[in-house]
Amino acid sequence: MSSALETLRRDFGGDIIEPGGAEYESASRSVLASGSPAYVLRPKSVGDVQAGVRFAADAGLSLSVRGGGHAFPGFGTNDDGVVIDLGNLANVEIIDNERHVVRIGGGATWGQVAAALAPHGLAISSGDTKSVGVGGLTLTGGIGWKVRKYGLALDNVVAAEVVTANGQVVRASAEENPELFWAIRGGGGNFGIVTAFEFVAHRTTDVYYGKIAFPASEAAGVLQGWADYLRTAPEELTSIASFANPFAGGPEAPVEIQVAFDGDDPELAAQAIDPIRRLGTVIDDDVALKPYADTLVEGATPPPGIRLVTRSAFADKESVPEVLQILAEVGASERSPFIAVRSVGGAVSRVPDDATAYAHRQAELMFVTTTAGPEPVVEAARPALEAIWRRLAPHVNGAYANFLASATEEDVAAIYPTETYKRLAAVKRQYDPGNLFAGNHNVRPQ
Repeated sequence: MSSALETLRRDFGGDIIEPGGAEYESASRSVLASGSPAYVLRPKSVGDVQAGVRFAADAGLSLSVRGGGHAFPGFGTNDDGVVIDLGNLANVEIIDNERHVVRIGGGATWGQVAAALAPHGLAISSGDTKSVGVGGLTLTGGIGWKVRKYGLALDNVVAAEVVTANGQVVRASAEENPELFWAIRGGGGNFGIVTAFEFVAHRTTDVYYGKIAFPASEAAGVLQGWADYLRTAPEELTSIASFANPFAGGPEAPVEIQVAFDGDDPELAAQAIDPIRRLGTVIDDDVALKPYADTLVEGATPPPGIRLVTRSAFADKESVPEVLQILAEVGASERSPFIAVRSVGGAVSRVPDDATAYAHRQAELMFVTTTAGPEPVVEAARPALEAIWRRLAPHVNGAYANFLASATEEDVAAIYPTETYKRLAAVKRQYDPGNLFAGNHNVRPQ
């Protein structure tokens, strides 16, 4: 350890934060988890990342990689190990004006990206929260307000710079290390640290964005009508339905249909959005034209002691009626979790199933349940939550890694079907045979 640490202090040009240091308390935790790592490293260069990886490997310490730090299972911190915090590697640079190729540092957040691209009239299909990291979201999916027109965030990646477990820097693209390129688009942080992404951005206008709310009593009909409509709606329209919000009345909370229409033509927007308005009794409607960057919301940090438990799954077309019926019934009950249902399909489903390691191309909906509160409250809610998921089990499949609070073998199996997992494991064996990058929904080398 002493020689490894001496080498780190010699080679590392960023900040090394240790217990007792002035910044340790804040540096030791991620947004959703607390930890007590032995070292938090804040690299200022790719060379620093290489030095940090080599240190963790040589010292035999567990390694966590932090981008935005929003992983629900707390992947961005650990106890007694090394955390590499990429926050200083956050540059956003247009490197090809004709193709709109944007190079983004692995520690950037989507808010930083949206703000940097807005003056150029460009955008990238991304998540919906400013403080969420580009890396964590992209490596496992990226379902945001342009997903039906432009696909997942990872569908817009054309290359990546990756520091692998041996401390080497490799480039992954369709032409260079193509199997690694396949794996990082859906396979999470299993294969190395992405220090930079290259995305193809697209021209964007202002967008029509907001929510349309209906009474809780109309939930069942509104949800079914919404899903039926989204099946044939213009791909410029992306939408999320949420209900049973505990902060807005729980089972009495309105059903909120959030919409984003990717365009600034008022007539086309009305044609796309009005069928949703006709689904029931509208009690609130704040849809308005606004800059795309303004559709991204601020990310909330839970107060100390508050735990968030999220769980997700996908529904294919044939199971949508059953899933929505169950969710509507659950949402009307006193012990309902907060429920959100996202429309996918569109551009996502047109990418071949084996083109990337993201394995749920043909799903029509992705839905999430969330329970929040102090540990005793969350534990008390567990039996009811498990009962809900037992009801759903025959009708749903898979899981979306970005909305999972756990990282069990069952979770990994849900994220990665058997054939996808086998292919990922082969890539893992090549690039990380010792499983240094295990702080994730872990694919083990085979």
